Formats: sequence, C-alpha cells, structure tokens
Amino acid sequence: MTSTPLIDCSHVSCTYGNAPVVEDVYLQIQRGEFVGIVGPSGSGKTTLLNAIMGAHPVAHGSITLQPHLTIGYVPQVETVDWYFPVTVEEVIAMTRTKTSWWPRITTTERTAVREVLGQLGIADVAHRHIRELSGGQQQRVFLARAMFSQPDILIMDEPTSGVDVRTRHEILHLLANLHEKGLTILLTTHDLNGLAAHLPRLVCFNKKVIADGNPRQVLTPQVLEQTYGAPMEVLEHGGMPLVIDHGRVAMRGEGK
Repeated sequence: MTSTPLIDCSHVSCTYGNAPVVEDVYLQIQRGEFVGIVGPSGSGKTTLLNAIMGAHPVAHGSITLQPHLTIGYVPQVETVDWYFPVTVEEVIAMTRTKTSWWPRITTTERTAVREVLGQLGIADVAHRHIRELSGGQQQRVFLARAMFSQPDILIMDEPTSGVDVRTRHEILHLLANLHEKGLTILLTTHDLNGLAAHLPRLVCFNKKVIADGNPRQVLTPQVLEQTYGAPMEVLEHGGMPLVIDHGRVAMRGEGK
C-alpha cells in the first residue's frame, strides 16, 4: 500500500433535501485494499459510494481522489433493466472510450470482451441476451463490464444481494482472486456472515463510521448494536465470527 490514498474522505456529510444521510465521515482507501462497508437499510452506504463517484453532492467536507484514478462500478443487480435489448458482448463493449459507430463492435474490442469474460468464467454467454442469465451470471457480466476499462479500483454496491448461497461463495472466491492479483476493491454488503466476515477490512456504518478494522475487531456485540440499533450475538465458527440476530443467522438487511 502507498502513503497517498486512492480515495480520501475527510469529514464528509451528504443530505437528501434537509435530511442528513452521511455525517462527518473520515475514510481512506489505499491501493491494494479490499474493504467492505456494512450497515442497515437507510444507513447511507450507497449515498457514500455515489458521493465518491461524483454522483451525489457533498454538503460538507471533501473527497479527494488520486489523480487520474479510474473507477469500475458494479451497481445492485436489482437496479438494472434486464429487458434492455442487448447481448452480454454489447453491454460490456458499451464502456469503450474510443469507438466507431454503435452498435458495431470491432474485432479488437470483441477479443478484449472475450478475454475479460474468460477471466470471470463466462466466456460462453457472450452472445446471450442479459435477461436470459442467472443471478450469478448477471453479477459476473456487470463485474466484467466494470473491469473492461482496467480500473484502479472496483466499487460494488451489494454484490451478493439476491443470489443464493452457492453464488455468494463463487462471488467471494472471484473477488478474492481479483484482489490477490492487485485489484483494489470497495463494496457495500448486508451479508455479515457470507461475505463481510471474510474481508480483510470492514467499516461498520450508520450515517457515520461506527468502527473500522478487521472482522474480529468490528464484528462485536457492542459495535453491531450501535450500528444496527438491535442486540446481536457474535459466536465463533470455524475460526470466523458468526453474527446471530434474534436467534437467526444475520444474512439480510438491505442498505441504501
């Protein structure tokens, strides 16, 4: 990691109308990190991501990006119009910066698309319509779309939302491999046990940063009650923290 962060949020506050949704956030993301932001619905996680990408104004404070930083963004699967009439190959090629007339795809672009799809194990779906794909395949397509521009950092909003346990495991394994190859990753997640517990760094968040550290440091009953506003129990299973919410494993809790 370098001493100059890729992203530097200093005392950042954001509002919707007059309502504060992000309050006095200090957060730095260094090159090579893998960071997850966890918090309840309406806690401001997505708003913070949007502010980092310049899609939501900062009311107070500042967000400084490293010069010439390129960001690959993966939205929540639920927010995508899957009936837009495009193939997988086309939806990825749309990210190109130098092009001839759309929808023509050059041979060079087609090769590049196939390469990134191959890295994610879905090269065989290039000519399929996006609405025909499974949830896991859809998530991989938008991950491929974000990676097509070879970004410095990958930002993902709830990458395991709406997918089954097997797909969550596949996505975690895939992201871990990308991180090992040097990609910086910042994501939000509601998946405390299936994803968050396996990340190197977690930020517990509810309008502000409640705690920041590795899962063993931040997934504690005290921090989680402050973050979610409800008592939670934390056990250890297989050497990893396991969060229990009112007698059931805490897996859900959508975040804005």
